[in-house]
Amino acid sequence: MAIDTPLKTAGTAGGGGRVPASSHKPARRPRSRLWVKTVVALLLVVEVYPLVWMFLTSLKSNNDYLNNSTWSLPTHWQWSNYTDAWTTGNIGLYIQNSLLAVLPALALILLLGTAAGFALQVMVWKGRDFALLIFLAGMMVPAQMILLPLFTVYFQTGLSGTLWPLILTYTGTALPLTVFMMATYYKTVPRELFEAATIDGAGILRAFWTISVPMVRNAILTVGLVQFFFIWNDLLIALTFTNSQDLRTIQVGLLNFTGDFGATQYGPLFAAICINVFGTLLIYLFLNQKVMKGLTSGAVKG
Repeated sequence: MAIDTPLKTAGTAGGGGRVPASSHKPARRPRSRLWVKTVVALLLVVEVYPLVWMFLTSLKSNNDYLNNSTWSLPTHWQWSNYTDAWTTGNIGLYIQNSLLAVLPALALILLLGTAAGFALQVMVWKGRDFALLIFLAGMMVPAQMILLPLFTVYFQTGLSGTLWPLILTYTGTALPLTVFMMATYYKTVPRELFEAATIDGAGILRAFWTISVPMVRNAILTVGLVQFFFIWNDLLIALTFTNSQDLRTIQVGLLNFTGDFGATQYGPLFAAICINVFGTLLIYLFLNQKVMKGLTSGAVKG
């Protein structure tokens, strides 16, 4: 028995059982696609050209940089600029300090932020809405307002001269946004999973580690990557709390980058910038798909 469809009915009502041939003509491609491709190509040039220019500048000598045009190619390809940046410019030490400050802070941010988002969104207790409001209020406090009080506290507690001021400050300033984002992601986790786990005898800690964390792992990766870039590119906090060259992070080191006898060597400086930029760019390209999944998972109710 055939099913009567609107297409059949329309053909029968017109006096024939066939659909007119004109309705089968392929649709023309809209001309707007050409404009889209043109805009995308222009955006690609705008994004890629500065990177290419920066890389070519990192291979110039000081003579090329000071006497030739800014847009000219290097007369001699100075690959030794990267060696000078790593040795004379101490870029390796600055990267090491950044890693020692960023990675522990990032671990604390993700651990505390994920646990707080779970407690605020999944657990039911009195005052959780007010607690979430307190975290949101923390996002409205400018970092510049807390630097001087924190500097006094760190000096009086003897933490100055170490990387602990950076770790603690990064953790405290990044937690409000992390808690808000993780609470939003936890809305996508079906509550039936936690109800079933409770019936099976699972406690709060087991439900958190074995159910909630695997369900929001893409969100944790996304938040972690976003916070990593924020902290890694920080200059203000690192400049305030690093009082010696041995504690400089990558951004502070680039700000005070000097070569032999205190003179600025532009080739090694741009080489150090390339190491910093392309290193973080590779991290993002490697984790790009995970980030996209994390961003979309927070926008759809599961």
